[in-house]
Amino acid sequence: MVETFDPQTNNPQAVLVTAGEDRFKEQRGLGISSISFKVTPQDSNDTLIIENTFQEKGGPAKHLHYNQDEWFYAVEGEFIFEVGKERFNLAPGDSLLAPRNIPHVWAFVGGIQGRILIAFMPAGKMESFFREVTKANAMPPQDPALWQAHDMELLGPPLSVA
Repeated sequence: MVETFDPQTNNPQAVLVTAGEDRFKEQRGLGISSISFKVTPQDSNDTLIIENTFQEKGGPAKHLHYNQDEWFYAVEGEFIFEVGKERFNLAPGDSLLAPRNIPHVWAFVGGIQGRILIAFMPAGKMESFFREVTKANAMPPQDPALWQAHDMELLGPPLSVA
């Protein structure tokens, strides 16, 4: 990560996070995948952008965000999504917006590796959620209290992928 500073205000002007790196040079595992913080609320106007890299098929449990819109951009591999009652297939270069208060679930389903950029707008409690759940190096537990503490609602299991 490289930051440039305004010499008069000492405020960051730009933040460079190099390929394969995390904004804070930390490792964050989710069992079947890893995440890297790319843009954090302190860098932006309360936006969080992560890169989620999958080594195995799967994804998070079905949930909704009370306060965040969630935007996905497929970089590598194939993904399936359910947002509300609609189903979508994302290939590299495709993007999808899951609006707040709409149930959604998604999974990496094809390719050697999956990579997806995810933006949370506003960030809210998402950075603290990911810091908490990656301590166990497993997908977030299906513990409703954990999700509610981070302004989300757990609604069901992950998508079944073969």
